[in-house]
Amino acid sequence: MKSLTSIELELVEPENRSRYLDYLLLADENEIVVNTYINDGEMYSIHFKNDIVGVVLFTYHSNQVVELKNIALDPKYRGRGLGKVVITEAFKKFERKGISKVIAGTANSSIGNLAFYQKVGFRMVEIQKGFFKDYPEPIFEDNIRAIDMVMFEKNLTN
Repeated sequence: MKSLTSIELELVEPENRSRYLDYLLLADENEIVVNTYINDGEMYSIHFKNDIVGVVLFTYHSNQVVELKNIALDPKYRGRGLGKVVITEAFKKFERKGISKVIAGTANSSIGNLAFYQKVGFRMVEIQKGFFKDYPEPIFEDNIRAIDMVMFEKNLTN
C-alpha cells in the first residue's frame, strides 16, 4: 500500500471545476451555494493510488488570509488520514507564500468536521449565528439541524 505521503494535489482550472461538482456537494449540500464560489480561489483534485478521491478549494480573503472553503473526500477514503495530509501540505504551501492565517467554517451539526478541524490544528474563534437558516432546504446531520456556522482559524506564523 502506498503511504499517505503519496497523495498528490493537481490544480483544477476554473473551466474544469464543474466536473468536480459531485465532490464539492459532499461537503456543501446546496448546489446554488457551491456555484457562488466554485470558480473562486484555488481548487485541487486529490489523488491517491492513481485515483481521484476528492477535492479541496481555498479562497483568498486578503494577501495574508486564506479560507479552506471546501474539502471533500469520497466516503470510502475517509478515516484514513488523507484529509489531514492534504491540510498539512496546504499549511506548508500557504506559509511559503507568506500567508499568515487559514480560516475554515463548518456547521454546528457537522460533528465529524468539528473534530477534524481541531485535530489538524485549527482553533474555534467565532460562531456566526443563523448562517444556515436561509439555505433553500434545511440541512440535518446526526439528527441535528445546521443553523450556525462555527469558524476556525490556524495561524501559520509563530
